[in-house]
Amino acid sequence: MNPRVTGRVRRGIAVTAAGISILAVLLVVAAWRNDRTIQSDMGVATAEVLSAGSLRSAISFVTPDGVTHNPELGVLYPTRLTAGQRIDVEYARADPDLVRVSGRDASVAVIPAGSLIVVTWLIAGPLIWYLRRREDAAVSPAMSS
Repeated sequence: MNPRVTGRVRRGIAVTAAGISILAVLLVVAAWRNDRTIQSDMGVATAEVLSAGSLRSAISFVTPDGVTHNPELGVLYPTRLTAGQRIDVEYARADPDLVRVSGRDASVAVIPAGSLIVVTWLIAGPLIWYLRRREDAAVSPAMSS
């Protein structure tokens, strides 16, 4: 690979790793924003878990006005839920589709997002270093001739 291509690949890896890192940080920021929205006008209810997954769990709950809600995007922070389980939830009264498992907040997103950033750079860092050395080695003999 010539130095120009190596440099472009190196920059592409750095941009990709930075992009992944930024997205992970934005995910945590969005979770904190959702928590603030729920906290500012909180309603509480007991919900039934209709389906459970590690990334999305569907629930159904009834608000004090008698309306049943099935949030389209599921419940925030759905880990360790099982179908048929009854759980306490906290929701934004102005937007009952914004609902989280009671007692959980955005702090549960920090470790996965941080881990993603660390792993991304543990992979990208050595690749960038290797490509930089390769680029320097290809340029050095050309400069000495």
